[in-house]
Amino acid sequence: MSACVCGSGREFEACCGPLLAGEPAPTAEALMRSRYTAFVMGNLDHIDRSHAPEVRDQFDRLQAERIVDEAQWLGLSVRRVVEGGPDDQTGQVEFVARYKQRGQLYDQHELATFRREEGVWLYQSGQLNPKSPPRQVVKPGRNDACSCGSGKKYKKCCGA
Repeated sequence: MSACVCGSGREFEACCGPLLAGEPAPTAEALMRSRYTAFVMGNLDHIDRSHAPEVRDQFDRLQAERIVDEAQWLGLSVRRVVEGGPDDQTGQVEFVARYKQRGQLYDQHELATFRREEGVWLYQSGQLNPKSPPRQVVKPGRNDACSCGSGKKYKKCCGA
């Protein structure tokens, strides 16, 4: 038994192995991890069959074969998962896949969207280098109570 290359910490035979053999993924994250593992292992049939029908024609197998031949995969980091659980119909997984190709290091940062069709999770789309929404910082007004809890107005306390 060996650890799965997807970084889940589980054994390959209990993680991505069954999915690469054709079993349906239980979650969107499991499908995304198995797709990464498929690239590492050169199993492009799994990549192809896990695409949603509307994006299957966009899969460039020759380019994927070149990536498989040239890339040295360095790891997968899952940053965020939104829905995509066993009872959901849609889900998103934000991840970073690190690899080295022709001496250059690359980070593929992607926000992948998945959907379940007849009980099977499918890759629907991906947004490279997703941007988080800007953080909103609310500055207290001069006459607002100070947030430090002193009971004084902001202008007479921390805003002075």
